[in-house]
Amino acid sequence: MTKNIIWTTVFSIIAGILQSTLLSHLAVNHAVPDFALGILVFTAYQNGAMTGQLSGFCSGILLDFLSAAPLGLNAFVRTLVGAFAGRMNGTFFLDSFFLPMALCAGATAIKAALYFVLHILFSGAIPFYALSESTLWIELAINTVTAPLLFGFLKLFNTLLIGKRES
Repeated sequence: MTKNIIWTTVFSIIAGILQSTLLSHLAVNHAVPDFALGILVFTAYQNGAMTGQLSGFCSGILLDFLSAAPLGLNAFVRTLVGAFAGRMNGTFFLDSFFLPMALCAGATAIKAALYFVLHILFSGAIPFYALSESTLWIELAINTVTAPLLFGFLKLFNTLLIGKRES
């Protein structure tokens, strides 16, 4: 389990760096695909809730240092997303097209909802996705459409990202 968490964190940090540098120049209306979230969802779904939570926290806290977000914001949000994705472990067969799309769309929606709740709780100090703006919808669409490709790429690294199944 430790190896999976470490490698998920490494992959997420690489994705976070790519998102903030290269992909930010290709942004559509300030919306950038959240590949780090997709990596977390893939690993959490494959390994379960505990690995998802720990991977979400570790990658989130390191992503907090890369971003201008308040320290702990990404860690909190990604811990909860990892827990939700991990709870789905074993409930569905992981096909190569529709389930990755549904998981990443759900994770993006959960992330947006958590940002909104935190925005309300902290009197506007936390940025959030406004439903009336297109940024959320574009990011949701990009994350959903790219999910099958991302999951297919991550399956190449099964030995690093997926733990042994217990019988």
